[in-house]
Amino acid sequence: MNILLVAATREEIGPLLESGVLGTNNGKRSTEQEDLCNTEKTKNQLQKSVDGESSFVRSSFNASQSNETAFHTLITGVGMVATAYALGQHLATKQYDLAINLGIAGSFDRDIALGEVVEITQDTFTESGAENDQDFITLDALGFGQITYTTHARLTQYSSRQAVRQVTAATVNTVHGNDTSIANLQQRISLQLESMEGAAFFYACQQAGVPALQIRAVSNYVEKRNRDAWKIGLAIKNLNTFAEALLRGL
Repeated sequence: MNILLVAATREEIGPLLESGVLGTNNGKRSTEQEDLCNTEKTKNQLQKSVDGESSFVRSSFNASQSNETAFHTLITGVGMVATAYALGQHLATKQYDLAINLGIAGSFDRDIALGEVVEITQDTFTESGAENDQDFITLDALGFGQITYTTHARLTQYSSRQAVRQVTAATVNTVHGNDTSIANLQQRISLQLESMEGAAFFYACQQAGVPALQIRAVSNYVEKRNRDAWKIGLAIKNLNTFAEALLRGL
């Protein structure tokens, strides 16, 4: 099985890379896609990363057969533009059985606990469209393309033990931190999470014909900026613990 693991920053999957669950590092780091991540998405744990690609091979043997799983990691950089470019470039020359996007996210939904790991099954480019005075016309309503992407892959297809809450998300260039903009979005469309990469990941995988899963842990609630309330460390810990268990079963 050939699996691509995608993250915006190395820090989001650092514990997974160090865990050994991916097997033996079988490839050289590439600087083909250098991400210059200068983002306020981070607190102290996430820093500028220039990482590119790495490859790992894990082999398992039993009396009847041997199985080899190849894991490839791609650090895209923060945001939908960096993600779309990195994945488009990467998937143009490589084929995968599955791509998994791992990261953190903010939650509009207060019923989702900080640190909780969720599966995003539908993601929307909520900023794509046109303003008409006080109204917003989405790109699809204008007839210029699709803004919502639904993955046909499901976590339960790959692991019966790792089922988590399935949610919807917004992909944005500017994370929300203003009561008015938050209210405007929620009046227009009901979504549970927001990230800066998710829909771009789904789009690129759809274009390349690669089954895709998006797994995120909630680091903060979407509200007026309150860094003291963020739980980035907890979110990264829980995300990587979950990912390790998932990948051990593949």
